[in-house]
Amino acid sequence: MSHAPSSVETLRWLADPAGMPAGDRLRLLDQTRLPGELVYLDMGTVAEVWEGIKSLRVRGAPAIGIAAAYGVCLACREVAQGSFDEVLEACRQAAESLATSRPTAVNLFWALDRMNRTMDGLSAQWAAANAAAADLGSPAAWLQRQLLATAVAIHEEDRRMCHAIGRYGAELVADGDHVLTHCNAGGLATAEYGTALSVFFTAQDQGKRLHVYVDETRPLLQGARLTAWELMQRQIDCTLICDNMAAHVMATRGVQAVVVGADRIAANGDTANKIGTYNLAVLANFHRVPFYVAAPSSTFDLSIASGREIPIEERQPEEITHSFGWQTAPAGVPVYNPAFDVTPANLIAGIITEMGLIRPVNRAQIEAVLQVV
Repeated sequence: MSHAPSSVETLRWLADPAGMPAGDRLRLLDQTRLPGELVYLDMGTVAEVWEGIKSLRVRGAPAIGIAAAYGVCLACREVAQGSFDEVLEACRQAAESLATSRPTAVNLFWALDRMNRTMDGLSAQWAAANAAAADLGSPAAWLQRQLLATAVAIHEEDRRMCHAIGRYGAELVADGDHVLTHCNAGGLATAEYGTALSVFFTAQDQGKRLHVYVDETRPLLQGARLTAWELMQRQIDCTLICDNMAAHVMATRGVQAVVVGADRIAANGDTANKIGTYNLAVLANFHRVPFYVAAPSSTFDLSIASGREIPIEERQPEEITHSFGWQTAPAGVPVYNPAFDVTPANLIAGIITEMGLIRPVNRAQIEAVLQVV
């Protein structure tokens, strides 16, 4: 039985009908408004995309990377009348700015690095095309075409990777299984289908019936607001629980697997994901429940040896003291608000990638599955 992907898109590039860079824009689904409202935002500047990433209007490591890639393209729109060198410099500055929006999700830097590598060869291409007397149009329009091709490729590759992750991950769950997930690693966090949720969506496509326990995911409730919404859109049985109920659920209701996403994976397999993931891994280990991470190869940062080197974003205290506008803590109380934690590799049963299942989780197996030369 096949289920079509949701018609709700996380992000889309909207090209100007007249082919002018000044009319192009990026359309984002504002995830801060879900599940109550379905609101799209049209962004025409690099600053707007930066704000959209920082404020979690777009979130999820792969989606952040895709949005940033398109954000670089918008720099051409902002200096549409500039010379070739001026437009190219604006694009480089855009990539540098967007890299400061969030520090933990490595997909952001991976995507911006690809955009920078594309820019590295454009001066020579422009000079050669001009020497051949080609009709190139304005520098801004030409540069945007080259950069947009890379951004679109990143977007399409992520879609394919998510579906491949789903195919490998679906082999790990059986018809009738109860599974548990944390935060949101679905289509809203990626180009389509997601990473952790792709496992469940693909299992559904194969005719398997799953029941998913969804952690609410404090303090911003991505599980309650986004994951539960996505699962209900797909008519997958799910039950929302508070984060601190996971141990009780494992002990009394039976959970056959925990599947979560990732924002950065070190060379040894230590994995950063939304705060509270480490708790789940410890609980799963105690209850002998396999704990799986689902992530594309772009989430691996093989330049760092272990999770100790992963930068952990700390967010504003108001996310805890004034949950969704309501004061829930005494004024002036000290707050520690890390957005992520790191799960040691020895607590992870396997990492599901688009290139296959990494099991056991160690550096040698990671390099073998990812075909690191």
